[in-house]
Amino acid sequence: MQLECRFFGPFRDDVGEQTVSWNPDGDTVGDLLRELEATYPILEGRLVDDAGTNLAGKTVVTKNKTDVRHLGGLETELEDGDVFRLVPSVYGGAV
Repeated sequence: MQLECRFFGPFRDDVGEQTVSWNPDGDTVGDLLRELEATYPILEGRLVDDAGTNLAGKTVVTKNKTDVRHLGGLETELEDGDVFRLVPSVYGGAV
C-alpha cells in the first residue's frame, strides 16, 4: 500500500519535505501517525496525544480532504492511494 502525506507550516519545516510517499506498516490513521512520529522524532507528541487515543491538540489530519475526526478518528482504515494532509494546531492565514 502506498500513501501520500502532505505537511503544512511548521510540520513541513520540521520534516524537510512538503510531500512524502509512505508505505505504512499499520492499517489505521493512528498507526500511520505513530510511524511518522517515530521516523521524525521532532513530531513526537504533536500528531497523537500522550494517551495515544486522539489527535494531539488541535492538529488537523485529513484523509482525501475529509477530517479524520469525521471518519473513524485514529481508527480510520488506510487505503491504497490515500492522501493525508497534516496541519499543525497553530497555523493559519492572514489576519
